[in-house]
Amino acid sequence: MFRDVAVLLYAITTGFTASGIVGNLYRVVVGQKESSVRTAYYATMVIAGPNVFLQRAAEARRKKDCSWPAFWLAAAVCGYWSLAIGLLILSIALAL
Repeated sequence: MFRDVAVLLYAITTGFTASGIVGNLYRVVVGQKESSVRTAYYATMVIAGPNVFLQRAAEARRKKDCSWPAFWLAAAVCGYWSLAIGLLILSIALAL
């Protein structure tokens, strides 16, 4: 059971790390001109989504534009999304 929990946490961490890396690379390459390359933006957000979504939720929470339940719902969605990305990355890594 401990092994399963460790794999779960590792997959979530892997997915969120990949999300952050892809999101930051996109910001460095494209900059603030997101409207000019919408297709690349949407393709990148498939992987970078959890990081961007959680960052925006945290900013909204700091500005008091977001309630605690809404913030934790966003965090849970990001965690599940990161789990899916992490499992995909781990399955690809194990197949190689």
